[in-house]
Amino acid sequence: MTPDRLITIAIHTYEKALTLKSILEREGIYVELNNVNLSLPEVSAGVRIRIRESDLALALRIVENVEIFALPPSGSVAGETILVPTDFSEHSLKAAMLAMQLAAGLKCEVEFLYAFITPGNNDPIQLSDSYDYELADIEATQRIKLEADLQMKRFTDKIRNAIKQGEIPASRFGGTVCEGLPEEVILSYTRDKKPALVVMGTRGADKKEAELIGSVTAEVLDGCRVPAFTVPDNVDETLFRNLRNVAFFCNLDQQDILALDALYRMFPNMKLSVTLIHIPPRRLRPSPPQQAQQNLLEYCKEHYPGYTFAVKSVGTRSVFDDMQNIAGETPFNMICLPNKHKNVFARVFNPSLAHKILFRADIPMMVIPV
Repeated sequence: MTPDRLITIAIHTYEKALTLKSILEREGIYVELNNVNLSLPEVSAGVRIRIRESDLALALRIVENVEIFALPPSGSVAGETILVPTDFSEHSLKAAMLAMQLAAGLKCEVEFLYAFITPGNNDPIQLSDSYDYELADIEATQRIKLEADLQMKRFTDKIRNAIKQGEIPASRFGGTVCEGLPEEVILSYTRDKKPALVVMGTRGADKKEAELIGSVTAEVLDGCRVPAFTVPDNVDETLFRNLRNVAFFCNLDQQDILALDALYRMFPNMKLSVTLIHIPPRRLRPSPPQQAQQNLLEYCKEHYPGYTFAVKSVGTRSVFDDMQNIAGETPFNMICLPNKHKNVFARVFNPSLAHKILFRADIPMMVIPV
């Protein structure tokens, strides 16, 4: 290969050639147009778009996904969407990368969402100073909004560059910046737009102890009525290529089937090994008979042929310890938890144990409303 040799990557009408030239040049690729009628360029047909041979691999990725690179840095996307709340940190960037992988498999678009809070929201307002307060508040909000828009552009540029370098598959994406409390903005978006999934990055277990109470992730999981997927910051980017063993918490009832259906729709082509971990209700009653377990296993084998299933039980007083013992036998790549209503954690688990499972275990987790 001769790096500086010019080769033809595409042949278009003059108008389309100009558009593609602009997109490629914006991504740092040198472009020449050949076979252009100099006196009437707009009637030129068969315009050749030529690039350096050394840029071929990068240019092909852009040409194959030209609609992505033609998108503006921010703006809402339409259609089936995966929502990714972000604070522009490294762990939220990792969640975004994994969301892009999921989106490619599900043929979804991705929307990145950032919520900012203005300082004035927490300050007391004096009635006599209301006019001055409003002016100061508007100016502060505008400054913060401009900075947030800039950070969102930098964030989406990282995603676009990862696509260019072939690090993640290409899917359409956009970015939205809103004022408000993050958990309220996220939940409002899910109610209004009904995305297919919410993907959120979380801290590792060694960094989350101070975040257990009042965590944005906890608030979203409690109130979200679409599936939510949490990604600890120590998770490898190859998660979905190596996803094998799933711990599925359940009560062995009909609602578990709804959550299993959602899991199967999310990963229809993977060969998952699902351990159905039965959690008995807190009120005393006999454990479900072996026949109930067998019926569920037979249903799963019939309706989810790509998966394999096993059933384990844990105690209500030792959920986390029992789960750790099970995980010692079968290391889990992901936890799946049906969410039966807003206060599911308080009803099914001791809250402190629920937080240990959800936030102290460095395992990705999917919470599915049923």
